[in-house]
Amino acid sequence: MKIVVTGSLGNISKPLTKELVKKGHEVTVISTNKDKVKEIESLGATAAIGSLNDAGFLTNTFKGADLVYTMNPPANFFDPGVDLLQHYIRIADSYVMAIQQSGVKRVVNLSSIGAHLSEGTGVIVGSHMGEVILNKLTGVSITHMRPASFYYNLLGYAGTIKQTGMIMANYGGDDMVIWVSPFDIATAIAEEIETAPEDRKIRYVASEERTANEVAGILGSAIGKPDLKWIVISDEQMQKALEGIGMPPKSAAGLSAINSSIHSGKLFEDYLKNRPAVLGKVKLKDFAKDFAAAFDKEFVH
Repeated sequence: MKIVVTGSLGNISKPLTKELVKKGHEVTVISTNKDKVKEIESLGATAAIGSLNDAGFLTNTFKGADLVYTMNPPANFFDPGVDLLQHYIRIADSYVMAIQQSGVKRVVNLSSIGAHLSEGTGVIVGSHMGEVILNKLTGVSITHMRPASFYYNLLGYAGTIKQTGMIMANYGGDDMVIWVSPFDIATAIAEEIETAPEDRKIRYVASEERTANEVAGILGSAIGKPDLKWIVISDEQMQKALEGIGMPPKSAAGLSAINSSIHSGKLFEDYLKNRPAVLGKVKLKDFAKDFAAAFDKEFVH
């Protein structure tokens, strides 16, 4: 198949591109960075350089493709000029226009766990909006991939561990959290691409289900702090902490709301009704090795 992959050579798109090329597909990778051309070509794919906000560029790139993998690159939470929800909406609108004009008939879209909710999940509402916008397409098969919480988001707590000796957030303790590796997401997307298309389909992707306390124990052991604790703080304390490191209030509220929906269990309620039959291969103990390496590199001098 002729497949267009968005997301440049990011955490998911790079292993996905490798897997698709290996399977014999003809892959074009979209990137905004012209410096990525050689690396993309070294993987056996074709590079297309342009912006996801440019529907004309996307239309030309999508023409002739059998399938397009769409994703929304993360916005900068620290940029006071960014409206995070509008960021999602603009790119989803751009995708829809390009898909309509290019004649693409199949889409695999990267969404998020919690995208079943239209409110109460902070910026994840953007993933919900993205699904709604794409679902307006007619004559197009769409699979929405809903991955769980990314392991690598835990790297954001490295500084807190160094400063306070603990993890603190407005979720934690015995809260059950669904985790996923980008490598397992890439594998699931590659599988989905070679699965018979359906009009509309939702597929959850997860690698492991662990409480926050279990996560703290595994990460703590990996960094030589076996007694590491994960303490739950209030939404207000979380908001203040995020603003304290320079995050604009609106973005801080959006991130705090995600955590709050984890603490309440709301974020995972639909996942628990539609658990994947098989979890991914990359476990938290595997990620803990990467966490320890990053922790030592950044914080041990």
